[in-house]
Amino acid sequence: IKLEGTVVKFEWVNPHSWIHIMAPDPKEGGKVVEWKVEGGAPSALLRRGWNRNSLPPGTKIIVSAFRARDGAPRASAAEISFPDGQTLSLGNPQNEAAIAAAKLAD
Repeated sequence: IKLEGTVVKFEWVNPHSWIHIMAPDPKEGGKVVEWKVEGGAPSALLRRGWNRNSLPPGTKIIVSAFRARDGAPRASAAEISFPDGQTLSLGNPQNEAAIAAAKLAD
């Protein structure tokens, strides 16, 4: 799923970080809802140049993620991008491997 929205909150917690964003939900007819996007552990994010202030509220982001199986507005993502094209890894190794494999298949 591709989510384009605005950061509400960034949780720098173990074992995984969480980015809360307001973005349209295709299952709800495009209604804007709060999504919880799971990222990697803070230690993995630190190694990729992140810190707890990397995503302040109001930041516009684009997330490529895998939606929760139960259909809830939760997702697991390997990277995010910004409107200017910059991308950042979320340090989730399983998702990074899946995205890399998909890119190779293209």
